[in-house]
Formats: sequence, structure tokens, C-alpha cells
Amino acid sequence: MHRPVFPAPYRHEHAPVKNVNEVVREQLTAGQRAADWIASRVGSWQFIIGQSVLLTLWVILNITAWIRHWDPYPFILMNLVLSLQAAYTAPMIMMSQNRQAARDRIEAHNDYEVNQKAEAEIRAILDNLAAQNAAIAEVHAMLEELRGRLADRGQPNA
Repeated sequence: MHRPVFPAPYRHEHAPVKNVNEVVREQLTAGQRAADWIASRVGSWQFIIGQSVLLTLWVILNITAWIRHWDPYPFILMNLVLSLQAAYTAPMIMMSQNRQAARDRIEAHNDYEVNQKAEAEIRAILDNLAAQNAAIAEVHAMLEELRGRLADRGQPNA
């Protein structure tokens, strides 16, 4: 009778997973951070409400006779201000979206690496379990053989 061989304990041998947020944050320039900040503010309800209030005040103050009109109807100065705002805001939003797309690509690659590592670990764990099952089957066969020998000697089963 030989001793059953159990598999060696599983060892994790892979590089640590990267935090995508830290990787992206390390690469941002001041201009990129500013573009992200502007895009996050312009794309909010606070901005829409604030701009609506400001434009309403602009129109009311230029239509009523309370103060001297600085931009009478048809509000050419207001159109110029809004055009300038759109001209600068749109590219900043696009820069922010491009950076988000790059971040998404890094995150997708990171997810792929994590999935590869998980698959390798699961495969190793399944191999380890299969080896343990084989060793347990050997132990079970040995026990059955010992029971048979005990029964042949006339001793009661344990």
C-alpha cells in the first residue's frame, strides 16, 4: 500500500491589479483637469438653471426702463456672449469626452487582465480540486481494502 499524494498548495503568481482611477489621475495635466471640471459643471442642472436665470435677468433688465439698456433688443451682445461660451465650451467637453474614452479603454484592458488572471486561478483551483478528489479516492480505496482485510480476519467492521 502506498501513501496518497496530495497536491501542493496553490500560489498566486501574477502582477497586482491596477487602479484605473489612479493611473488616469497620474497622467492628467492642469489643462485636462480644467476641461474635466468645466465639463462637469456645464453638464449639470445647476448650470442650466443658473444660466436660465442670468439670461432671463439680462432680457428683463434690457427690456424694462429700470436701468440704462446696455444690450437693447435684439440682444446682439447676449448672442455674442452665448456664441463665445459655446465656442469654448464645446471643445472642452469634447476633450473631456476623449479623455473619458481613453480611460474607458484603459479600464477595458484592465478588466481583460483581471479576467485572464481569474481564469488562470480558477483553472489552477479546479486542477487542485481534481488532484484532491483523486487523492481522496485513493484514501477511500485504501480504507475499503483495510475493511476487507479486517473482515477476512473475522473482526467486526469499524
